[in-house]
Amino acid sequence: MNPTVALQQGGWSGWEASLELGFERRAERTVLAQRRQRGPLAVQRTFHPEGDTCHLYLLHPPGGVAGGDRLVIDTRLKPGARALVTTPGATKFYNSIGPEASQLQRFSIDEGCLEWLPQENIFFPDAAVDLGTEIDLRGNARYIGWEIHCLGRPVINEHFGAGRLLFTTSLRRDGKPLLLERLAVDGASLSGTATLRDQPVIATLVATGADKAVLENARKIAGVETYNGVTLLGDVLVCRYLGDSTEQARKLFVAIWKQIRPGLIGKEAVLPRIWAT
Repeated sequence: MNPTVALQQGGWSGWEASLELGFERRAERTVLAQRRQRGPLAVQRTFHPEGDTCHLYLLHPPGGVAGGDRLVIDTRLKPGARALVTTPGATKFYNSIGPEASQLQRFSIDEGCLEWLPQENIFFPDAAVDLGTEIDLRGNARYIGWEIHCLGRPVINEHFGAGRLLFTTSLRRDGKPLLLERLAVDGASLSGTATLRDQPVIATLVATGADKAVLENARKIAGVETYNGVTLLGDVLVCRYLGDSTEQARKLFVAIWKQIRPGLIGKEAVLPRIWAT
């Protein structure tokens, strides 16, 4: 049964899903050495289009995430491991009709490199979602990641409405906070000059190990668009997009990623094959 329909009929209590992934370096490349899943979270087989780096596609529950669903994604990289994780399509969060949905993403990187580059999240009108991302770096570990959120479906003139969203991000190295963010969104936050200015798409790219040269390269790509922003906090590059197009946000972030990746992790960008389908 479709989760949204079942919830409306009073017979849906939500998925309890978890996915644990462990990457380690063996010989000349990184492999997915551990995979444990419960519920409808899953992964496709791994790819190695650039040799040592393991590319992996994460699959969300069929049909999307509904009210009451609780998902946990736990990804760990051992020393020397390199992994790029993405999704084959947008993740949909449906209207909740009561219970809140939650997704927690935990990334633990021990002297390795993780790139978390999912396609966009679409939050349907009246969705209630708590989405948290925790990145724990050890030693000289590197991280490049983005999240693109679309509130409602602007392409069909559908507005977010009276939903409520909570986005939290924590980035730490050896236990020391590098970036802590919290953004609460409801119907009232969508307008106003100090909030989202009626723009339905918000997106953030974060990369560690950056310097002023990386900052300037990213700023050249971002240009002077009104709602684009690029800053450097210590060695953490933070790029932001606020607008009305997930496609525009994705193109911007892919361009920045391609520009900064060689300087940050010593490798030219190789786009995941799934992005071309």
